[in-house]
Amino acid sequence: MWSPDGSKIAFSSDRGRVGEIYVMNANGSNITRLSHNSDAAAFPAWSPDGSRITFQSDRDGDLEIYVMNADGSNITQLTHNSDDDGIPAWSPDGSKIAFASDRVREFEVYVMNADGSNVTQLIHNLDSVSPAWSPDGSRIAFASARDGDLEIYVMDVDE
Repeated sequence: MWSPDGSKIAFSSDRGRVGEIYVMNANGSNITRLSHNSDAAAFPAWSPDGSRITFQSDRDGDLEIYVMNADGSNITQLTHNSDDDGIPAWSPDGSKIAFASDRVREFEVYVMNADGSNVTQLIHNLDSVSPAWSPDGSRIAFASARDGDLEIYVMDVDE
């Protein structure tokens, strides 16, 4: 994923035993490993101001959402439950993070404040993943197999 200013790319790679989060310059130079754990980390997403990166990791035994500074420091766990939470996406203003979770039965789209508080389920019983915010933050696109085939849907955030 490109940084907001286009100068860097965050990505996950299993260059070692498991997936970790890396950052490199846009030209491919200066590859730096940001996460250092024995459990997989994936789906990095830059905050709109480029100061933080959120990602998913199973370092506590199941997938959870974490955030760290763009240099890899200050890793903080945002979600805390026994279900899988993943594929985080920052809102354009940086105040919220949308993500997918299987807290109910199948994966659904949730949103929380950027500090992990106020988790709210946006979609109910639709087997939905991969949320992506519209540029103005009023809508979220997501993938769902609710009709049998994986399709792209869009919803208003206040629905």
